[in-house]
Amino acid sequence: DYYYNNMTIAAAFLLLLIFSATAVLLVHPFSSTPADDEFFPPLADSSDISYFFANYDLDGLHWALTNIFARSARNPSVSKELPQELVARGGGVSYTSEYKLKHDLAQARYLVKHFKSSKEPERAAYFESKVIPTYEKVLANIPPLEKLEKTKGLYAFTKEDYSLGIGDVYNKGLFMTSADELDPSWRHHGLLNEQLNFDIIQQEWFGEREEMSTTASSSIPGVIVIDNLLDQRTLSLIRELLLKNTWWYQTKTPLEFGKYVGSYIDDGLHDPILLELAKELHKKLPRIMNGHYLKYMWAYKYDSEWESGINLHADEAAVNVNIWISMEGADLQEDDYGGGLVVYTAKPKQSWDFKTYNTNTEFVRKELLEPSNFANVTVKHKPNRCVIFDSALFHQTQKYRFKKGYENGRINLTLLFGEMKKGTSKEEL
Repeated sequence: DYYYNNMTIAAAFLLLLIFSATAVLLVHPFSSTPADDEFFPPLADSSDISYFFANYDLDGLHWALTNIFARSARNPSVSKELPQELVARGGGVSYTSEYKLKHDLAQARYLVKHFKSSKEPERAAYFESKVIPTYEKVLANIPPLEKLEKTKGLYAFTKEDYSLGIGDVYNKGLFMTSADELDPSWRHHGLLNEQLNFDIIQQEWFGEREEMSTTASSSIPGVIVIDNLLDQRTLSLIRELLLKNTWWYQTKTPLEFGKYVGSYIDDGLHDPILLELAKELHKKLPRIMNGHYLKYMWAYKYDSEWESGINLHADEAAVNVNIWISMEGADLQEDDYGGGLVVYTAKPKQSWDFKTYNTNTEFVRKELLEPSNFANVTVKHKPNRCVIFDSALFHQTQKYRFKKGYENGRINLTLLFGEMKKGTSKEEL
């Protein structure tokens, strides 16, 4: 679901530019593009992110990510090719899926209502006259899913689609707001629930407590569950950003991986409040996060007309923080549809590479999970519930049932810290 490269000279270039007298901090991602494009890499990688985060240089990290994003093809005024990494992981501009385009159409209609209520007639008119009609017409051209088996459910845009204007609007940053615009005072208070006892939470992570607290309910070391992680004001603000911003560029191949759209830190998902959240978590959990810096971040939004989420996999990190941002009351809470996360207490063996254990699930089930009788921690979905776990542990989404409607989709925010430690749970925890 994500990619990582080895350390590059990109971080050095970015650091030099921060101190450059010509450096420009872009308040809006697409306000203007300075002439120093050659200094910016096409993408920031995990080492760049960790480099800034190690010193809590969130301003520098946001500055770098924003400038790279502004120079990308997500900017409607920029004519260049997307980096191949973005295309390969489902964020290209020449193809889509039916559920992805339905999501974008629903978001466009949602934004029109917002623009009208906030008295922004020009924006409302643009979406009503250009974006929505284009999405509707192209959507009508997409064949049924069963006729797209060769492409696993993906649909390549045709000449007719381009004549309708899909190239001007699809996977573009058509509307990008920020926490600073929505709530200028958000920086004046903490983002996490002040009632939480993070010392106890860390003790439970290391298996040092016999009795579980009311905030962290897992009895397995290396897996903790925290209810009401975020301050309510913070939860509402992050949820608003995830609903409004057109940064959902990734589609999965629905016949292979299901139906959910993705947004990533290196491709738009880098609002300052999200970076600050990573920092606060890192500082509140020093024993768990010791030596582990922010490496990557994404958000996924799931199609309510589907019921299965992410397949069995492990993520290349030390600590995985998964937070559900979904709307209260959206989860139908039906039997056998927990909508949450299943975390198995088994880790990749030292000899396994990433491709081995993330593409051959049958092999993993037979060689690792079956011998352990599929031992797991199953956590039901709940808004503002957080699951923090050793990221090398295999995990998958529970089946889910959510109300239909754009605002009711299942949404999770994931932050990855540090480098994976393979081996058995007993060896590593």
